[in-house]
Amino acid sequence: MTSYVFPGQGSQKLGMGSTLFDEFRQLELKASAILGYSVEQLCLQGPISQLNQTQYTQPCLFFVNALHYLKYLKEGGQQPQYLAGHSLGEYNALFAAGAFDLETGLRLVQKRGELMSQAKNGAMAAVIGMDAQQVRQTLEQLSVTTLDVANFNSPTQTVISGIAEDINKVAEDFRCITNVKYVILPVSAAFHSRYMQNAAEAFSQFLKGFAFSSLKIPVIANVTARPYDGSNTTAISNLLSQQICSQVNWNDSVRYLMGKGESQFIEIGPGKVLNKLIEQIRKDQTPLIIDNTPAPVIAAEPVMAAEPTSAKSFSALHLGADSFKLDYGLKYAYVAGSMYKGIASANMVIAMGKAKLLGFLGTGGMKIEQVQSDLNQIQGALTNGESYGVNLLSNLDQPEMEEQLVALYIRQGVKILEASAFMQMTPALVWFRLKGAKRLANGQVVAAHSIIAKVSRPEVAQQFMSPAPLALVNALKQKGLLSEQEAACQPYLPVSTDICVEADSGGHTDKGTIFALLPAIQYLRERLMSQFHYTKAIRIGAAGGIGTPQAAVAAFMLGAEFILTGSINQCTVEAGTSDEVKALLQSANVQDTTYAPSGDMFELGAQIQVLKKGLFFPARANKLYDLYRQYDAIEALNPKIREQIENKYFKRSFAQVWQETATYYRQANPDELAKAEKNPKAKMALIFRWYFVHTARLALQGSRDQKVDYQVHCGPALGAFNQWVQGTELENWQNRRVDLIGELLMQQTASLLSNRFEQLFN
Repeated sequence: MTSYVFPGQGSQKLGMGSTLFDEFRQLELKASAILGYSVEQLCLQGPISQLNQTQYTQPCLFFVNALHYLKYLKEGGQQPQYLAGHSLGEYNALFAAGAFDLETGLRLVQKRGELMSQAKNGAMAAVIGMDAQQVRQTLEQLSVTTLDVANFNSPTQTVISGIAEDINKVAEDFRCITNVKYVILPVSAAFHSRYMQNAAEAFSQFLKGFAFSSLKIPVIANVTARPYDGSNTTAISNLLSQQICSQVNWNDSVRYLMGKGESQFIEIGPGKVLNKLIEQIRKDQTPLIIDNTPAPVIAAEPVMAAEPTSAKSFSALHLGADSFKLDYGLKYAYVAGSMYKGIASANMVIAMGKAKLLGFLGTGGMKIEQVQSDLNQIQGALTNGESYGVNLLSNLDQPEMEEQLVALYIRQGVKILEASAFMQMTPALVWFRLKGAKRLANGQVVAAHSIIAKVSRPEVAQQFMSPAPLALVNALKQKGLLSEQEAACQPYLPVSTDICVEADSGGHTDKGTIFALLPAIQYLRERLMSQFHYTKAIRIGAAGGIGTPQAAVAAFMLGAEFILTGSINQCTVEAGTSDEVKALLQSANVQDTTYAPSGDMFELGAQIQVLKKGLFFPARANKLYDLYRQYDAIEALNPKIREQIENKYFKRSFAQVWQETATYYRQANPDELAKAEKNPKAKMALIFRWYFVHTARLALQGSRDQKVDYQVHCGPALGAFNQWVQGTELENWQNRRVDLIGELLMQQTASLLSNRFEQLFN
């Protein structure tokens, strides 16, 4: 007779599953998509401190155990007569018996690990060299009533569980006993004890949403040390919830199987922990000879009074993808996006970083010297490993400026880049992404740099989710900017592991809506993941229109794995714009924005969303673009129109504007100047584009004599935010701090989501 046994928590280790992930790539991709982080990356690269956290250990170990089982069968392993698993391993036994599929098993253990990880102030210790009865007697002699026997692992190994202070208190008493070892286990809670009752009750509620199939192979239950009633699916739910706060009767489970006759035990999973326990049990214990009647399942009675935990209760900590938070060291899956000209300031980035949130420095339109100064300020303030990022704005006119910025970022050790307004891949993006990329000894390809790409079109998203164009990689290699090793990583890495779908914001969004864009790009992601066989899942986040908990709930319910805010952060203490602009923004409502031409893409007709309440800029900017389309030269303009623009829009003559523009381009981009001097329409475009630079400067400086010409990029999210906080202290922008807004928004989103689920299901 053959029995397969599966190990539980404690058997995890870095490198587990290393020989299996490539063989079962599609399953790994599916598992990573379900869990929200790369199982392979966490198992192979760690960090071990993260892998040892219960909420990550349980799904990762369950998945690796399952792959070992599938591999064993694939290689001709015979079907067993019985199955058993130690604690978490029981889920693998049930999977092997056909109670549920792999996807369901992952969702079950993910929730189990999440609930068990929430229990605090608990600990466990293994007592080696005493049987369970001796352990109980010792605790009675010490008058300790707060500790429970959790695991009967073998005749001479018993695990106790309870309050951490008491686990530590009795350590010396046990260690003073001859030939006894007392080992405090690396766990964060009192598993399999009375202290897990709340988790057990919450899990019981969660299990009501699942239906289990009849078992094809008998499975021995930890709680009873007897087989499940294979046809009673209710019994499966009851035993699984009860197992969380009940003892693991491993010793008697093995004795029961010994009683079925001569048995071969095969451990399926990493390590040989169970083999050693089974060897000791078979050596020192007699078989249990009992009938085959399953033990009755009795609903677990509360051991101590406790308030029931709702299975539909959400925490801000659990919103979004865990892998996003893990990769960037964040508290929440929340990002403050960049805003040009340093509106997303160094102070904003620092405040976000210190709150364990991610903020991006808005470098668009800034001189490289100022960018370096701001980076020095950020790096000088964030000295404890806090995360931060910088923006790279597409520069169609001066692509060399992109490369100069990336050179600075690489020199300064910047790790996270936000790519904005790109329509195609550029050398600067590829250089940043692949610089420092390498293949580890185990064959895994890893990148040193991350790019979060803001996109509003599927075809642009596809470029970022694909490997970098080989022609650009080879060109960078020939220039000596990438090594052979770095260039060789190109086929295995998408340009961006994180895509932020941006709709209805103050940026370049093509007037898209998140409800159409996000699903389209999610479907595209699945196709590209399958096509390129990436080892790490690409994450999709959402931005644009997010200024209230209701909007954030919608984004997360659509499957966003992180959210990014912009407009609401422009009206904060840390924002690098004028107080006059902040006062205007504070009074804005949802209808107070409109679309206007984008100065940096003027000739292309690209549009951005701007504030219109009390301002002439939107109308004047649109008028300039209409004139550009209608006429081929400044000289062709109607004299009255020319006078209106010079006197009211520019407040200076076209000749003065051209002189200022030519002086700038003569140094910054002489080729563009030469083109304009030969082409009257190109010259007109540069003159009109001066207005966009000028109006942005007016807003940043808070110039009061030309207030109507302020150019203020803004989406309607700010209007919704203003309505949300009306009547509170946040109504005044001087009380708005970027990190506090992030905290409040995420917490209120979780609360609202919990309430919505209660309304739907109660």
